Formats: sequence, C-alpha cells, structure tokens
Amino acid sequence: MSTPRRPWTRQELLLAINLYCKIPFGRIHLHNPDIIELAGLIDRSPGSVSFKLANFASIDPSLPRKGATNYSKLDAEVWKEFFADWDALAYESETALRRARNAPAEPDETQPLPEGIDRPALVRARVNQGFFRSAVLAAYGYACCITGLPVPDLLNASHIVPWAKDPKNRTNPRNGLCLNALHDRAFDRGPITLDENFRVRVSPSLPSKDTAANDLLHAYANTPIRLPKRFLPDPQLLAYHRSRVYNSGP
Repeated sequence: MSTPRRPWTRQELLLAINLYCKIPFGRIHLHNPDIIELAGLIDRSPGSVSFKLANFASIDPSLPRKGATNYSKLDAEVWKEFFADWDALAYESETALRRARNAPAEPDETQPLPEGIDRPALVRARVNQGFFRSAVLAAYGYACCITGLPVPDLLNASHIVPWAKDPKNRTNPRNGLCLNALHDRAFDRGPITLDENFRVRVSPSLPSKDTAANDLLHAYANTPIRLPKRFLPDPQLLAYHRSRVYNSGP
C-alpha cells in the first residue's frame, strides 16, 4: 500500500520560494546540490523539491513563459504573500533557513553596532541584503548585464531605486541589476542609466574625449543590457532612476 502524499506546509513553501529566487533558472533539477540540501532539510525527495520549484514558473509574473500548472491553492497564496511583501517574507524565509541549517544568527554578536542602529534592524538589513544579492545575481546568470563580466567577486546587486528611498522595494529583485563594481558605481551616482528599451544611456556630462571614459562607459552607450531569465527590471523603477538619479547633463 502506497504512503499518502504529505501536503506541503507554508514554511516548506517559503523555503522553496526562497530557493527558487536564488537558483539560476536553467539549474532547477533534482541533481542540483542546493535542491538536494533543501530536500534533506524538509524531509522530501530532491525530485519533489525540483518539481515544486519548476511549478513556480507557472505563477511567476516575471517570466514570459510558463511551467506546469498543477500548483495548489496554498502554493499560489504563499507565492502571492511573498511577492506582495519582499522585505518581510525574504527575512522570514532566510531566518527559517538558518534555523533549519542550525546556522548562527547574523551579524556576529561580537561585532560593534554602527552608531544609531539597533541590532534587530541591522540583522534584518544584512539578511535581506544577502537575499537580494543572491536573487539578482542568479537572475542574471552571475554575469554583469552590461559587460558580461562573469566574476562573482567583482559583481554587485545594484538597486535601481536606492535602498534608502524605497523601503517597499529594498528586497525586490525587480529593483535590481547585476553590474560589475565600476558600472554599479556609475549607475548609483548617475553617469549611466537605462532607457525604456533597457539600453544603456550615458550622461553627456562625462568627458567624451577621455580615453578611459570612452573605453569603460561611452563604449556601451545605446547597448542593450543582457536581460535576466527572471525578475525583469521594473519599468516604473527605471523611470524613477532616469528622473531622480541619472545626470542628464546641462
């Protein structure tokens, strides 16, 4: 007699959505070590976990394509909850994941706190920044979306609308771009932005006769970025960047 299938719980689904956000789209399969690890943590088979992650594609609004459609009502409810409040659900799922791994809390209790910041706020910010970086870099296949540089140590998850300006979208991967350190800085400070067609726009205030500026920045003007496999940049957030951050020149 076969064993009845065990329904997924809300916490298991939170952990699965967390992992879905952090795995490059083409690596969702039962042999992926991250899927095998999660399967062990929640006492399920790697096949069951990989199938659940693949099913999320059918309800992922950031994807142009759809996966299998036999997701449950709870799947849809927890997914909607996650996407409606990235900050809270990213933190809740990351905390649950650390507990399941018996991992220590972050940050290290021995480290001094920055002035004016309480420990719970610092912990939450660091945890969510880690989730945001993982989700954004995975969406872009761990390569800079402007240059194609595939060196994770030299890549940043850049906020389109700055962290301090939009608390609701601080942890939303659609508020992120995967950029190398130089272009991250240029995007953050305003010398570059993206137009409505996801092409690089370079500020006319940058010196066009400077060899380094030409090689590193002007050379990419009007070049389309490498689009992510999921979490396409939000057009409204990009419009904010063009109007509030980008230096459009005199």
